[in-house]
Amino acid sequence: MQTSLTELPDSRVRVEVEVPAKDVDRAASRAARAMAKEMRMPGFRKGKAPPSLVIQRLGFGPVLEEAIRDSLPEWYERALLDAGVSPIGDPSIEMVSTPDAEGEALEFKFEVGVRPPAMLGEYKGLEVGKAENEVPDDVVDREIERVREGFARLEPVERPAAEGDSLLIDFEGLIDGTAFEGGKAEDYLLSLGSGQLIEGFEEQLTGAATGEDRQVEVTFPDEYQAEHLAGKAAVFNVKVKEVREKILPDLDDDFASDASEFETLEELRADVREKVGEALDSRSLEDFRIAAVDAAVDAATVDVPDELVTARATERWERMERQLAQRGMDPNAFLEMQGKTRDELIEESKPDAEKELKREAVVTAIADAEAIEVSEEELVEALEHSAEHERTTPEKLLERLRQNGRDAMIADDIRARKAIELVADAAKPIPLAEPEEEPEASEEIWTPEKEREKAGGLWTPGDPD
Repeated sequence: MQTSLTELPDSRVRVEVEVPAKDVDRAASRAARAMAKEMRMPGFRKGKAPPSLVIQRLGFGPVLEEAIRDSLPEWYERALLDAGVSPIGDPSIEMVSTPDAEGEALEFKFEVGVRPPAMLGEYKGLEVGKAENEVPDDVVDREIERVREGFARLEPVERPAAEGDSLLIDFEGLIDGTAFEGGKAEDYLLSLGSGQLIEGFEEQLTGAATGEDRQVEVTFPDEYQAEHLAGKAAVFNVKVKEVREKILPDLDDDFASDASEFETLEELRADVREKVGEALDSRSLEDFRIAAVDAAVDAATVDVPDELVTARATERWERMERQLAQRGMDPNAFLEMQGKTRDELIEESKPDAEKELKREAVVTAIADAEAIEVSEEELVEALEHSAEHERTTPEKLLERLRQNGRDAMIADDIRARKAIELVADAAKPIPLAEPEEEPEASEEIWTPEKEREKAGGLWTPGDPD
């Protein structure tokens, strides 16, 4: 495949592509085989006619049209890799010339948005806020309490159930007087106040006593995962077989030795404080790296066209759609829960999309300015996890990626990470004061706390969905 790239205004490029004749013929044969499945030809069973006869009967033109529909996405992706283009948004594709017969090349071109260029400012020695972590006593208390909850025991009591108690129950649900699938259970242990069952169920069992029968009336949520129950009213006949009270162990040295390798409660608390401190320090370091990149972005000049921002915001929503689908949730149901349309969510995400694009542009420019290179060892190391998942060696996986040009994507990610580390290592940490006392010099520094839910970790271009 031959490609030529032309840079256009507003962070767009045009790529002209020539698909070799052998690839066009291969795509036409593949399309002809697929079309043969619906054809009957004398002397052949249905679907078994050879591609050459299909092309002879239908003509090369109709078969080529089908081949282009099937193969254009693959050719487009190969052209991106060949031209070294990381696209933003959907391309506009135009066929330039199509062959009249087998043995001829095909030409098409496309325009697509790309990462905008950045004019760097200072990116070394920047003052960046960094949290100074002290582990509060109440955080340690909560962690100890969580461990304590794990060692609680349940003991039967002869009194009405209260929140925090557990009930051993049998129940059967009815809709319009008819039992439904999944609505029946025996010896179900329900903790009152835990939210284990649908809203309103547990509350109606508060005050129940051992041996008591109760009717619980609830309505399934409209977005309930079992569609045949969504939005429907149900009545559950519940038999309370036992009321159990949660008994927590005393907070003493005996508890510490039972719950851990430590002999005393003070030793256990010290260990919890150390582990929480390590987690906070790790998160603080991650936040510091993100903040260092954003300080470099603030010092740089990056012009991001609105069309590019919209394209990236759309990509962000499409990524969210895929994630929701993977979790078994309908994206349309998610939109209904948010009370917003797809376009509204895309519009709201534009500021984040613009920030994301600026980060990518600045990190890429820093990697270029510092002439950051990626060694063979670094490529192999980066592929260790993927290779293990695919049951191969990193070296073999790298060779396979090289054959189709995908190794450049891995190298770009590593360059970006190294550029981020360079900026973070050179940054000067300054303590983050309380918000009301924050000095004026620090007000322009982006703090990860403002964007933790959106960042989800150390950002690098090319992070997986």
